Amino acid sequence: MFGLAICCGTVATMIGLGYFMQHRGFKGGRIFYLSGLGISSLLVFTGAALSITMHPAFAEAAAAPLGTGAGMGFIAAAVSTGLACLGAGLAVASVGSAALGLVGEKPEMLGTTLIYLGLSEGIAIYGVIVSLLILGRV
Repeated sequence: MFGLAICCGTVATMIGLGYFMQHRGFKGGRIFYLSGLGISSLLVFTGAALSITMHPAFAEAAAAPLGTGAGMGFIAAAVSTGLACLGAGLAVASVGSAALGLVGEKPEMLGTTLIYLGLSEGIAIYGVIVSLLILGRV
């Protein structure tokens, strides 16, 4: 637990330092920022792999082989979630930039723009629901 706190603190410090250096005009701020993001993604993937493989249920699940249908189900669940999140990201990017432009000109339109952002984010939730339905059948 202490090691996790140190890793998170280090990554947050590197990202903050890179952000500060980049906006102050120092050279090399982007390197700190990108290295912090790279280290954090490496820590997330390593932690996920360790938490999956160190669990006692993993040894029991490894003993029972799964068929080809189960593998295709897992792939289908991953693809449905991934593509839905990608579509939601693209939708939020375009709707969010337009919403910020509109709120900058008419601040009273903030509630309406939040509704549109919520609708575009709902695409990702639909993908997660579909993947849970697929995983329920596997």
